[in-house]
Amino acid sequence: MLRIAQVLKSNGTEGELLISFFDVAPEDIDLQEPVYIEIDGLPVPFYFESFTQRGTGRALVRLTGVRSLKDADELAGKAILADYFEEEDENSLTGWTVVDESIGIVGVVSDYEDIPGNTCIWVRRPDGNEVLLPLHEDLIQWMDPASRQISLTIPEGLLE
Repeated sequence: MLRIAQVLKSNGTEGELLISFFDVAPEDIDLQEPVYIEIDGLPVPFYFESFTQRGTGRALVRLTGVRSLKDADELAGKAILADYFEEEDENSLTGWTVVDESIGIVGVVSDYEDIPGNTCIWVRRPDGNEVLLPLHEDLIQWMDPASRQISLTIPEGLLE
């Protein structure tokens, strides 16, 4: 699944959410398809009941089952995922396992963050948290397409 947005905060008292989009344009969102939010380690499907664009990268939305301020606050900060987008390309690292020689398995690549001059990857840790790591040639030790693993030397403090 591709991370398409993040819940920024609740809006109002009836479960409306303010979301911010990643590398997906709001107009590319299929409002008839489910989106997923990970709750207790499992992707839970939600459907859009309303969708009001706010600028180019944000929207106010209502999702099925989110009816109160409490419900909305529980989703604040969580990623919104979709499975109907095509993979970026056959060379995508999404789904690859990231390892560090001194730590072992760090997690699985879930997304990219294309910061000019500093491409980074989002890695979902085994505990469910995500961490942003630089994907710089000086940090890459090896890549194995057969096992879909990439070994990085991760600078101290980046996993905390």
